[in-house]
Amino acid sequence: MKELAPSSPGFLRRLSLVDTAFLVIGAVVGSGIFMTPGLVAAGLPSPGLLLAVWIAGGLITLCGALSFAELGAMYPRAGGQYIYLREAYGPTAAFLFGWGFFGFIMCGGLAALAVAFAEFLGGFCPPLSTENTILLIRGPGFSHPVSAGQAVAASAILLLTFLNSLGIRAGVAAQNLLTLLRLGSVAALVALGALFGAKAGAGNFQALFSTGGAGFSALFGPVGLALVAVYWTYDGWYAVNCTAEEIRDPERNIPRGLILGVLAVAALYVLVNIVYLLALPFEEMKGVTRIGERAAIALFGHGGAALFSAVVMVSIFGCLNANLLYGPRVYYAMARDGSFFRSMGRLSVRFRVPTGALWGQAIWASVLCLSGTYQALYEYMVFALLLFFAATGGAVFVLRRRHPQKERPYRTWGYPVVPLVFIFMSLAVFLNIVISQPLKALAGAALLGAGFPAYLWWRARIRPRPAAADEKDTQEPQNLIE
Repeated sequence: MKELAPSSPGFLRRLSLVDTAFLVIGAVVGSGIFMTPGLVAAGLPSPGLLLAVWIAGGLITLCGALSFAELGAMYPRAGGQYIYLREAYGPTAAFLFGWGFFGFIMCGGLAALAVAFAEFLGGFCPPLSTENTILLIRGPGFSHPVSAGQAVAASAILLLTFLNSLGIRAGVAAQNLLTLLRLGSVAALVALGALFGAKAGAGNFQALFSTGGAGFSALFGPVGLALVAVYWTYDGWYAVNCTAEEIRDPERNIPRGLILGVLAVAALYVLVNIVYLLALPFEEMKGVTRIGERAAIALFGHGGAALFSAVVMVSIFGCLNANLLYGPRVYYAMARDGSFFRSMGRLSVRFRVPTGALWGQAIWASVLCLSGTYQALYEYMVFALLLFFAATGGAVFVLRRRHPQKERPYRTWGYPVVPLVFIFMSLAVFLNIVISQPLKALAGAALLGAGFPAYLWWRARIRPRPAAADEKDTQEPQNLIE
């Protein structure tokens, strides 16, 4: 290993505007839109309110995207939120974000996506399902079964990690193809459902905004719970910020990619919900987990269920690839600051991607798949992500005050209202989770708190590398090439 001269190349800026927009769509659209609308509808009195909640979720996400766009254009470096939190609040706050992101949020989410992919694959090939135990690990006082589905999930993570280790173009080419397949499949579902499908739920549109006799104040609770589910279905939209160091003309393409991607996702989500409302009476939607499958059966008969399962399987696989791609850029930025495993701060000499961070993420996510603990860890920590969202929205204000002269190629449209809306809604959803699930929130706080001694340990043992000449404004050490 050797340290490069300041003029030596690091990441390759290969991503276009289309790539960035597709990365946003790919990182967001997984299984959520096919699973959560029934849960969102459960506490709502009318189909119109269901659509309104999905539109509101899109607008809130757009407020976040507009806020992150200013920060991304200011700091077009790998790492996204980690960089912005470090610049606004210091290295400790940034490390705690990265600690939770790697240990529980991202890797737990990857494991959940991979196992969901395996579950749908098991529907086509039962020997590969999560119901088929292939290994029983025994030890003193315990035994742990490992299913074929868990092995498939870990294999999917390793396969896609290998693909992404071949360079940013290889990973993004696969991502673009999978995104096109998803968009085409969903467009076909929307068009065929609207034009030719049986429309047992057409009556939903005759009384869109009936409140069922409930007063306006009584809707706050149900709408708040619905927004929690909608909020997470939109999650992943900040993927392009993490890959900023690989985007061409980032000052222009980061804001445009964020805005185009979020608007496309919001439009897709609303259209899919309209098709669900055409397919099923509103009361039959409430509380249904696999709402997309139920709607496909209602629209096209039982033959539509297999086709729908294939669409969801491809969608999850594409979402898994997108998340595997952008997450390692956060750990890379941490390691480059001397606050994480040093091996994760190196780039491949041939492919110019952070191979150490890619494989470190793959190994931990695979372990979580096989252990079966990913769901609990993710649920415990996911509330903390909302705090970091709010803090990142606040970074727009902090950095405008602290560095008023720093060049801002893009300024948040609607400032200060837009970032304030994003901050307020992030904190509102955070409080909703804390109040409704206090034990999980407490466990998550404990996991996050464990990051403090870890941070002190890393800072005591690893000295940051000297900053390269072109990075001194962000106080980042330079790249290493393997």
